[in-house]
Amino acid sequence: MKNSNLWITETHNMVGMNAEAALKLELDLQIAPEIAAKKQCLPEQSTLENWVLTTLYTAQVSGDNQLTVRMVDESEIKTLNETYRHKSGVTNVLSFPFEAPQDVPIPSLGELLGDIVICAPVVQQEAELQHKPVLNHWAHLIVHGTLHLLGYDHLSEPQAEEMETMEINILAEFGIPNPYRETQAQ
Repeated sequence: MKNSNLWITETHNMVGMNAEAALKLELDLQIAPEIAAKKQCLPEQSTLENWVLTTLYTAQVSGDNQLTVRMVDESEIKTLNETYRHKSGVTNVLSFPFEAPQDVPIPSLGELLGDIVICAPVVQQEAELQHKPVLNHWAHLIVHGTLHLLGYDHLSEPQAEEMETMEINILAEFGIPNPYRETQAQ
């Protein structure tokens, strides 16, 4: 991993193949130093990539894709939540789909999906409260955030049902039970 002043970052390229077309992913993982120092249960880069690739494949995405996953503390997620969603307090995950600025040429480097920002301490707390293995909760939030980057939402009942069904099916690929149940055995 490269160590910068503010972030520990790592970028990998991963390729998934299907019969139709190649699905490629470049995932930039950024971990806030405060999170890295706490040595919490964080998923490995390859695990994150697997969750994202499976989500992209299920959503029938192909080609070159890029996204960033940032693991942050409560302070940063609170600031982002208040600034961009106009909601007070912390949250578990935020997705910021990439929107190219007008009149700015963007080199064709593949599909820039955007950023997923996850609050590691909130993920840990929620997993404990919901009696879920913490990595199962990470998987759910990565899948959920990736679907948001692809344009899925849960603002209406039909949208929520479609998105939740996709999440449940994607997580089942990894042997992870339905995350919308009240509690899960560990």
